[in-house]
Amino acid sequence: MHKRFTNARAQGSNTLLDRRKLLMILAATPIVVSSARAESKPVRIGILSGEDEDIWHIVQDNARADGLTIEIVTFSEGNPINAALAAGDLDANAFQHGPYLEAQNAALGSHIVPVGNTYFAPIGFYSKRWKTLSALPDGATIGVPADPTNEGRALKLLQSLGLLKVSSDAGNMPTVLDVSENPKNLTIKELDDPVLARSLADLDAGVVITEWAYKAGINLTSERLARESMENNPYINFIAVNQPDAHATWVLPLVRAFQKPNVRAKLLEAYHGAIIPSWT
Repeated sequence: MHKRFTNARAQGSNTLLDRRKLLMILAATPIVVSSARAESKPVRIGILSGEDEDIWHIVQDNARADGLTIEIVTFSEGNPINAALAAGDLDANAFQHGPYLEAQNAALGSHIVPVGNTYFAPIGFYSKRWKTLSALPDGATIGVPADPTNEGRALKLLQSLGLLKVSSDAGNMPTVLDVSENPKNLTIKELDDPVLARSLADLDAGVVITEWAYKAGINLTSERLARESMENNPYINFIAVNQPDAHATWVLPLVRAFQKPNVRAKLLEAYHGAIIPSWT
């Protein structure tokens, strides 16, 4: 009887020790919280208002079929979109190209990275007065965008057309101060994008961003003297996220939802061929 009691007591003691060991192990084990987004939580993506909304409604449907919910957040201009992403108010955005993001990361101290191409919006050189480049007179007044990234882009387009030369030290964001040769004695006017697009009739010609040319009613074919090539072009637009999210489980489905044939068709339709899908 005493032996049985002793064995039972020993077994109880062992059980208690086992429980203590288990509690110690659990206490010492770090709790790992999965970084994967719960399927019920939508991915908040910032875009510019306008035609892109129609595009992203199709992307929403594509993503839903892949188990991902997208919430679209629209902005009237680009600058606040990166700030919202950097602050964690958005999960992703889709509106910008590489040089613009580079400038924004430097200004915001952010670490936003591209994760998948969307489209290429080639800037065009437009005129309501002249039908060909050769007809452009000496001393012509040319409008370019006033923001640093797109002004540099415009000047490089003018350089590629042989109208001027930009200093090789200027990098990706030259300004009119970096024009080193101006054989046609052009007057370059820096104007805000919407003003530039609406003022084309008052200029000899202007380098206008596709979106603003479209909104201003500029004829994207008959009034276009030239436009950029997509080959080796750093100005291809993309979906971007904060660097820690670059390999999050929801990123690939998000990119895949955009890079679909029905999105390609809608891009070409909505922008009448002025915007080119930039994925293979």
